[in-house]
Amino acid sequence: MTMHREAIDQIPDEVDGVVIGGGPAGATVATLVALEGHSVAIFEREQFPRFHIGESLMPETYGTFQKLGFLERLRESASPVKGSVQFVSASGKESRPFYFFERNDHESSYTWQVDRAWFDSALLDNAVEKGAHAFTGTGVREVIFEGKGAVGVRVDDDGPESDGGHTIRSRVVVDASGQSSLIARRLGIRRKEPRLVKASVFTHYENGLRDEGIDGGATIIIHTAENRGWFWYIPLSENRVSVGVVSDPKTLFAGDATPEEVLEREISECAWMTNRLRKARKLMPARVLSDFSYRASRCAGDGWVLVGDAFGFLDPIYSSGVFLALKSGELAAERINEALRHDDCSAARLDGFGTVLMSGMEAIRKLVFAFYTPGFSFANFIREHPEHRERLTDILIGDVFKDGVMDIFDDMKAFCDLPDSVPLETSATGSAPGGQPLLRS
Repeated sequence: MTMHREAIDQIPDEVDGVVIGGGPAGATVATLVALEGHSVAIFEREQFPRFHIGESLMPETYGTFQKLGFLERLRESASPVKGSVQFVSASGKESRPFYFFERNDHESSYTWQVDRAWFDSALLDNAVEKGAHAFTGTGVREVIFEGKGAVGVRVDDDGPESDGGHTIRSRVVVDASGQSSLIARRLGIRRKEPRLVKASVFTHYENGLRDEGIDGGATIIIHTAENRGWFWYIPLSENRVSVGVVSDPKTLFAGDATPEEVLEREISECAWMTNRLRKARKLMPARVLSDFSYRASRCAGDGWVLVGDAFGFLDPIYSSGVFLALKSGELAAERINEALRHDDCSAARLDGFGTVLMSGMEAIRKLVFAFYTPGFSFANFIREHPEHRERLTDILIGDVFKDGVMDIFDDMKAFCDLPDSVPLETSATGSAPGGQPLLRS
């Protein structure tokens, strides 16, 4: 596997694009911009490989993987093939699986359950092979703004005079820093979803029971006792499964319970999970992720772009995180390449991909709200409206950027309280919600 660490003095003081973060979003945009012949430097504060949660892919990642030249690595990997999603009620009743091939008989109807340590590192390897420079273990201290635009970054420097860091100027700065959201936080444009305040506790197990045949790689979503929350159950390579529980933080950590105690309690109260894990061995301490539904009010400005979790993150119920990271990186790269060709990295040139990205995110977002509506059941909804089964499967596979995908919600809103769509601010508005300036020098 490629070593990503390069010495700071090996990179020019000025490049076409700086990418903050080497995860899936950052690696995607860097690869696609480098393939156009532009100079790109990726700065990732952690050393790779590193653990990360979010192992389940959506089938619609296929197109982006094809553009990245990454499909063969996935085919040759030990990653289990994912062909469906299944839901289990709190009583243990299993739904009929939503098989992706029923909507598409092409190989793109199948995807993978990936070990993120391997997957993220392999994507970064791919970016390096395609011409990007990558610096792991090198954090970005700050994004440099001049006037109203971003012009570069200041990064950590291991040299003897490192207090001031190392400055690199760039025509475009791409924030792919994940939930750190460096630019969105600095500009005050990050907005939480107040109705989706959740936390998760998760770990990996060895020897968890899994289904056979076509269902062996399925993502399974299980309601917890009394529908307080839900579990994910995701098969991985080497006979491992990723297991996590998601619920309201006050419910999960009532009585100051530790993460280990929370996970053990929730599993013990779920007969389906107890049966699956009866012979399993936990491989690492339980970890916690909280407060994870948010979105920036803009996706770009003069000289800067937000992709992946740095732009926004939706509740993980449908495993949309990596899909939206890859897609946002792909869409942003198209705008960046055009901007660099025209020597115009203004907000007006860069922010055009946001409308497309948000159209797909809104479909997934509304489906998240439907899932959390007390008493709502996808099975009951499909019984009432069988004509929407295919459209529901479309959203579950990530086919959310085509005309008509939102039609399902015209009927679904009679079953649950769905949120209004929230439009993005654009370069023409000049301010974020509340009248705050979008850019600060």
